[in-house]
Amino acid sequence: MRQMDRYPFFIAVTLLLMAWMLGLPMRAQSAPLKDIHCTLIQDATSGATLYQDGVCDQRVSPASTFKVPLALIGYDAGILSDHHKPSWDYKPEFNAVNRDRKTVDPTIWERDSIIWYSREITRRLGSKSFAGYVAKFGYGNADVSGSAGKNDGLTNSWVDSSLEVSPVEQTAFLRRLLAGKMPVSAKAQEMTKAIIPTFEAGDWTVKGKTGSTALDKNKRSLGWFVGWAEKDGRRIVFARLVVDAKRGDMPKGLTTRAAFLKDLPGLIK
Repeated sequence: MRQMDRYPFFIAVTLLLMAWMLGLPMRAQSAPLKDIHCTLIQDATSGATLYQDGVCDQRVSPASTFKVPLALIGYDAGILSDHHKPSWDYKPEFNAVNRDRKTVDPTIWERDSIIWYSREITRRLGSKSFAGYVAKFGYGNADVSGSAGKNDGLTNSWVDSSLEVSPVEQTAFLRRLLAGKMPVSAKAQEMTKAIIPTFEAGDWTVKGKTGSTALDKNKRSLGWFVGWAEKDGRRIVFARLVVDAKRGDMPKGLTTRAAFLKDLPGLIK
C-alpha cells in the first residue's frame, strides 16, 4: 500500500516536469535565425521605386547610419558649427578602440564613424531634447529608451538596442533631407549633407553612410549603407541592408558599401 500511495506523487511530479519543459521560453527562441537582405533604390524627388530586392520593411538597429540624423540634431542644436568645429580631443574615459583614439571633428566623425563623438553630442543634448528630436523626425520606431535596465538610451540606443529603422524608412528620411523638409534649420540640413562621405560608382557620385553592429548578443552581423547618388542631373536615394545569420567579419558596413558601389551602375541605367 505504501508503494501504491507514492504513485500519485510520481505522476504529479512527472506532469509538472513535462509542463515545465513544454513551457520553456527557449522553445520560442529556438527557431533558426534568418538572413535579411534588402536593396532599395528610389527616385529622390518622386519616391518611385526604381529597384527593390529582398525584405525592405523589417526594422533593425540603425547602427552608425544614425550619424546622419544625429548630425542634423547636432547642427540644429548649435553643438556642431561647421565642417571642422567643434574639434574634440580624445579622453581615456571614452574607452574607444585604438583607431578612434584621436582628435575628431564633424567631417572625421562621419568619415571614420567615431562613436565616442556621437555620445558626446547626445550627452550635451540631454535625454529630453534627444528624444524630442528623434520623435519629431519620425525616425523608425523613435524609441531611444535604450536597453532594459541599463539606462543607456542617451549613449547607446541606436546600437543594437531600442531604436530600430527599416530600409523603407531610411529612404523616406533621406528624401525629406534632400528636399529640405526636415524640421530643423536650413543650415543644419546643408551642413549634414556636406559632411556625409563621398564615393564614386561608375558615373554615379555617391554620398552615403555605413553602419555595422552585431545583433542578438553577437549571433548575427549587420551591415548598412544608406545615402543618395547623382548622375547627369538625376538623383536617387538608396538603402542596402545585410544581416547574416552567422556573425561574419566586422565591420560589415564596409563590405556592404563596397558591394553596393560595385552593383549600382548595373542596377540603375
